[in-house]
Amino acid sequence: MEFRPLGRTGVKVSVLCLGCMMFGGRTTPEDSYAIIDRAIDGGVNFLDTANVYSRGHSEEVTGEALKRNGKRSRIVLATKVHGTMADDDPNMEGNSRRHIIQQAEASLKRLQTDYIDLYQIHRPQSDIPIDETLRALDDLIRSGKVRYAGTSTYGAWQLVESFWVSKELGLNRFVCEQPPYNLLDRRIERELLPMARTYGMGVIPWSPLAGGLLTGKYTRNAPPPSDTRFSDLDKNPFLSRRWTQSAFDVIEGVAAIAESRGVPIAQFALAWCAAQPGVTSPIIGPRTMEQLEDNLKALDYKLTAEDRAAIDKVSIPGQMYAPYYEADFGPHQYR
Repeated sequence: MEFRPLGRTGVKVSVLCLGCMMFGGRTTPEDSYAIIDRAIDGGVNFLDTANVYSRGHSEEVTGEALKRNGKRSRIVLATKVHGTMADDDPNMEGNSRRHIIQQAEASLKRLQTDYIDLYQIHRPQSDIPIDETLRALDDLIRSGKVRYAGTSTYGAWQLVESFWVSKELGLNRFVCEQPPYNLLDRRIERELLPMARTYGMGVIPWSPLAGGLLTGKYTRNAPPPSDTRFSDLDKNPFLSRRWTQSAFDVIEGVAAIAESRGVPIAQFALAWCAAQPGVTSPIIGPRTMEQLEDNLKALDYKLTAEDRAAIDKVSIPGQMYAPYYEADFGPHQYR
């Protein structure tokens, strides 16, 4: 397993991060424990969850797994805050000091730990001043309950603004960003990745396999399998925007390249993401042990210059063929 610095922190994280979104939801607790144990045995030391995943159940299962295997001290444990945890309470969401402090305490209990290694703001919020958010995170860091602070799906300009505020007020700054990034949505190559390299920010992409579109399970002219997230597109505009002809042009092109290399498309696409300049650790989100094993095998493939050139012909750098984040999706649409 390769380990990379998490931004400028000096902390080393595995080149793959285990996303725990499915745990406590579609993946049973017992299966989740087994997947977490296998990932750690495979060299993964970086786990990512969020308070909103299954309304806290993901954190509970993740915390219980680490308690059972006794490996909490070896793990860089990340979680997030922003989304609503109570639909009838307007203060139980967002990036206010009140909500951040409250949810940090709740996450610590669910995770059964005394500290969170990386506490991330799950989405930006324009009506909350960034200094309020940063002050709350700084207090958590100074208290020892949080080690580092990060963001998810922030724009490059929002992060640069936060750096300025942190410097002006003497606050701990964000150390990493978690953006959507895959061969169907390469928009972060325009500004975010260059900014991250300039300012020493870690980048931990979510959805490197495009929510399953880059796994080979979907084809252009066949209906999505009934047990998948794309099975009912008519009722899910959030996902239907990704089911585009241009996306399948890229999928088919990448599949042909992967086949010519003798590598499954999912492993090829994941290897590409992990090898991109500025990327620290793509987040894998296996629902089953089989999916985890397939993800881990991506580490065996070393991308070549020829691979990059071939990929860039079918997926143009900086372009978007299917959206993995748009503001009008609403503040609580994750993944």
